[in-house]
Amino acid sequence: MEDIAVYEHGGNLYQAARLKGGNLGELLDFSANINPLGISPAVNKRIAEQLPHIIHYPDAQATDLKAAISTYYRVPPEQIIAGNGAVELLYLLCHMLHPKRVVVPAPTFSEYERAAIAAGAEIDYCFLQETSDFAFELSYVLKAMTAKSIVFLGNPNNPTGGLISREDITRVVAAAAELDSLVVIDESFIDFIENDDKYTCRWLVDQYPNLVIVHSLTKFYAIPGLRLGFAIADPALVRLLHKGKDPWNVNSLAQAAGVAALADQEYRQLSRRVIVDAKTRLFQDLSLIGSIKAYSPSVNYILINIAKTGLSAAQMRKQLFAHHILIRDCSNYPGLGNHFIRVAVKLPEQNRKLIEALQQILAGEEHD
Repeated sequence: MEDIAVYEHGGNLYQAARLKGGNLGELLDFSANINPLGISPAVNKRIAEQLPHIIHYPDAQATDLKAAISTYYRVPPEQIIAGNGAVELLYLLCHMLHPKRVVVPAPTFSEYERAAIAAGAEIDYCFLQETSDFAFELSYVLKAMTAKSIVFLGNPNNPTGGLISREDITRVVAAAAELDSLVVIDESFIDFIENDDKYTCRWLVDQYPNLVIVHSLTKFYAIPGLRLGFAIADPALVRLLHKGKDPWNVNSLAQAAGVAALADQEYRQLSRRVIVDAKTRLFQDLSLIGSIKAYSPSVNYILINIAKTGLSAAQMRKQLFAHHILIRDCSNYPGLGNHFIRVAVKLPEQNRKLIEALQQILAGEEHD
């Protein structure tokens, strides 16, 4: 356990507010990739209705939530396990399976590594290349896989935004099956993609019992404070995971919010439309700033190389914090240096404030 690094995540709004000596509303948080539309009115209403019922234990089977997940994502309930966020399920999976080795394309979400190390696994990194804009390399992963290991793949990948084709994932899963290994696909941001059916692999679980899909509901539906996610896996593995978890791991408000969120088609359509437009415009505006390189986004966040500005990621974060703007310093991602940052896609007027602040900083007005 001593080998586990201390990772800083985005979205630490409370700490930032304490440092500013102000309140949360004074900060623009580009460090966390959350739907900028905020909570759906239907979810808000359902949480309020459910509030009197918190005097009771939550449904340990999360029956209504699983039914809603089953209906929307078109998978059978027996393949579903609900989680206190997707991250809980990553740790649960590693805790119950105790893999000796884990394959992680990097840069990627740090909790894959932390969950594996917490279970005593060794990490094999497959470093993605900056020269190819961190595109997924199938051959790297196939070469790194060993028997009885776990392969973690983010699709879309965080923080690069890279997407992996279903064909490449199928090849990884098939190769892993021959090695008695497991493949975990993190689809936590896939709801932001309009044509997500082109990329999701949740239907492959029927064909490959060594495939697990992990999915967060907190990002697209803007409820990270409630913590809500799920995994789709072979029923036998789902039963094993149920044996290792807290029986009441998903609270009653989160379960109710999830049911309401998945039923809210209007919010879902509006969110995708707004974010696609805002993402396109923000990427275009960032690309016009000559001293930075923004990587083409697939979903609601953008990775940026600021090496040519002469500022480190930590310095840029400090400069933007003076503008009451939070960004993600990506220097602690394996595979990235100290000149990478990530920004979330927010509403157009908020994105303009980020661009204006960057322009002021890079014009030299605030250069240290």
